[in-house]
Amino acid sequence: MTKLAEEIQTIGVLTSGGDAPGMNAAIRAVVRTALNNGKKVKGIKQGYLGLLNEKIVDFKGSDVSNTIQTGGTILGTARCQEMRTEEGQKKAAAICKKHGIDGLVVIGGDGSYAGAQKLAGLGVNTIGLPGTIDLDIACTEYTIGFDTAVNTAMEAIDKVRDTSTSHERCSIIEVMGRSAGYIALWCGIANGAEDILLPEKYDYDEQKLIDNIIANRKKGKKHHIIINAEGIGHSTSMARRIEAATGVETRATILGHMQRGGSPTCRDRFIASIMGAYAVDLLCAGKSKRVVAYRDGELTDYDIDEALAMQKNINEYEFEVARMLSR
Repeated sequence: MTKLAEEIQTIGVLTSGGDAPGMNAAIRAVVRTALNNGKKVKGIKQGYLGLLNEKIVDFKGSDVSNTIQTGGTILGTARCQEMRTEEGQKKAAAICKKHGIDGLVVIGGDGSYAGAQKLAGLGVNTIGLPGTIDLDIACTEYTIGFDTAVNTAMEAIDKVRDTSTSHERCSIIEVMGRSAGYIALWCGIANGAEDILLPEKYDYDEQKLIDNIIANRKKGKKHHIIINAEGIGHSTSMARRIEAATGVETRATILGHMQRGGSPTCRDRFIASIMGAYAVDLLCAGKSKRVVAYRDGELTDYDIDEALAMQKNINEYEFEVARMLSR
């Protein structure tokens, strides 16, 4: 049985899974909104792993000063297999009760939501915030960290294009996103890539890539940019095969975790801040087992069960535009 809104006195906040730029803005908003509502706030370090190890500290408003512009997460984050077990979930709920945490804000992706879902079922008032650079949470059109990550990748790809053109190379540039192709699609369009390989769309026919490179070289193009999503991977071996088949010098560049770091963009800071405040408002209104979402330019919220059941696919029109503009 969940507590009534007026009984909620202490709100905990944690970041879970992969870090994302803007998480600190969300933490800051949770802390200060809760304090402004007369609640106590506890920061939980290292995500669910830290919760299970009781790495819990009291937060004051000053503890989140000068953090909104920083990347990463001041609370730290970690993967936690124990939280996937029933025993671990019950232990986590008991620790929340022990420390007086009757409201919990979880900032992370679908995996983090799954943990929040279990805690809500065990009586912890829980709200999820979408924090992931992958943009792969189906219930929301925006996830904290995506804008910074995709801009970081775009700027890096621009630089690779410069040297690729100078040396008349083919460049395969691998971006993050796990099994989702949103960073690759956005960068493919924004960077004017000749080919974009998305896990949701790629048919693994390398001959098409080879034919396209050869055709473009005959047209006089001095470079060929292939954006390859992390969910496909194997960029280095792909580069070797393409060079052998085309005779065009081909290099692979894996951007990697640089996309997770850096000072968050204005958009990430802004949306993370209003999402963090909204999460606290939900808890203060007696809501639980909800996730915050951004749709049609406005904040909304969904039941965690409903949110986790939703499916998200690459927009067909955007994908077709990417193909058309690359020709």
